Amino acid sequence: MTTGVRRRMGVEERRQQLIGVALDLFSRRSPDEVSIDEIAAAAGISRPLVYHYFPGKLSLYEAALKRAAEDLAGRFVEPHEGPLGSRLLRVMRRFFDFVDDHGPGFSALMRGGPAVGSSATNALIDSVRQAAYDQILSHLGVDRPPARLELIVRSWISLAESTALIWLDGRRIPRAELEVQLVHDFAALAAVSAAHDEEMSVLLRAMLKDEPGEGPFGDLVVRLIALAS
Repeated sequence: MTTGVRRRMGVEERRQQLIGVALDLFSRRSPDEVSIDEIAAAAGISRPLVYHYFPGKLSLYEAALKRAAEDLAGRFVEPHEGPLGSRLLRVMRRFFDFVDDHGPGFSALMRGGPAVGSSATNALIDSVRQAAYDQILSHLGVDRPPARLELIVRSWISLAESTALIWLDGRRIPRAELEVQLVHDFAALAAVSAAHDEEMSVLLRAMLKDEPGEGPFGDLVVRLIALAS
């Protein structure tokens, strides 16, 4: 039989609960549209108690953003098994899972939200981009990337961000098509660079060596040949 007595949360447990509640609300609406009163109501506590744990909505938003950034960075972690094209496709699927689940918050972060421009926010965004960059290099087996490779990988990460934002604005292109297209984009960027640089040419040949014909990279080749015929 329940007594109706609510268990008292510890300080850190309550903070984590509030972060989770805020992240859920920010995932469904722009953070600018979510009030402290809504967060308090969703957490089942009073407005003053929210301020006991966080000085204001901005600090709570930054804490929620930190948790989201850690989640997003983790989406780029992929076992080093199988063809590179298939690995990148799995990464893109997880990336779009995140974008799909946190659309308004993701859009607010990239386009302008309550904490955008702050040093803490910029550092979190940079940490996600760096985590993605490091993961891609690890899959390529490169410790010290040449300048052209760094340009390709960082440009591709920016392209993935931009593609996700455009997709959120109406979702006019099927998500699955964009996931494959982004993998094709990576291969295309590498191929264009390889046409201008011998070091990139060697890397591209190594990248494609074990790619199956039915994989994402093989699919791109087939599509390009069809266009040229």
